Amino acid sequence: MPSALLPLIGVSACRKEVGRATVHSVGDKYVDAVLEAAGGLPLIVPALGSALPLDDVCARLDGLLLTGSPSNIDPSLYGGGSRPVGDPADAHRDATTLPLVRACIARGVPVLGLCRGIQEVNVAMGGTLHGRLHDVTGRQDHRSDKTLSYAERYGPSHVVRLRPGGMLARLLGDVAELRVNSLHGQGIDRLAPGLIAEAEAPDGTIEAVSMPGAEGFVLAVQWHPEWRAAEIESHRRLFVAFGDACRERLRARQGRERAA
Repeated sequence: MPSALLPLIGVSACRKEVGRATVHSVGDKYVDAVLEAAGGLPLIVPALGSALPLDDVCARLDGLLLTGSPSNIDPSLYGGGSRPVGDPADAHRDATTLPLVRACIARGVPVLGLCRGIQEVNVAMGGTLHGRLHDVTGRQDHRSDKTLSYAERYGPSHVVRLRPGGMLARLLGDVAELRVNSLHGQGIDRLAPGLIAEAEAPDGTIEAVSMPGAEGFVLAVQWHPEWRAAEIESHRRLFVAFGDACRERLRARQGRERAA
């Protein structure tokens, strides 16, 4: 018998300058997590902005993974004023992912957001961010120490408390709390309509969200579960659940195509 098709999972790209070239880039840890932990076929979605054909992309994708990034969402996109001098930006990614998130959610395409991805989900659906979380009174510095090794930066940093009985808690085996890594400068301020908080840091920062009223799977976390996704159990569980939702979407899409 022929092997089953893998669900096609879009992976959001950043747009950056490398030497004299402009590239659309995705870290291999995201690609590996989709293939090895979610069991999907990763497809890099370039940061084309308004040139990206949303209807065509949504019709073909079985899931969307929103990756982390060194860049921050432009504050003007959530009423936060001008971008602070020196803050990294990626206007092409902003112009791509925000409408893509709305389009995928509206069409029932499963969405998993990671780090910048949780911020993109919140802003896309009408929420706001703290542009510099570490400058907010009472909040801890959630950025990582860049003098550490790569593995140390992605190691556990702090605890998050999960919403009892929530989507995330259930996916992780009904745990009450979890130690996570932390590598972000922005953070959720006002939660978007329709989203609910699934986890919080001890300082009150929202660390995970879901969208119960959405047609498809919508979950986003502030940490980086793509790191060693096939090895760390909580990371693996997130990607397995996302992969299952993507496979369900693929089966439904195949059924519609056969019936046409």
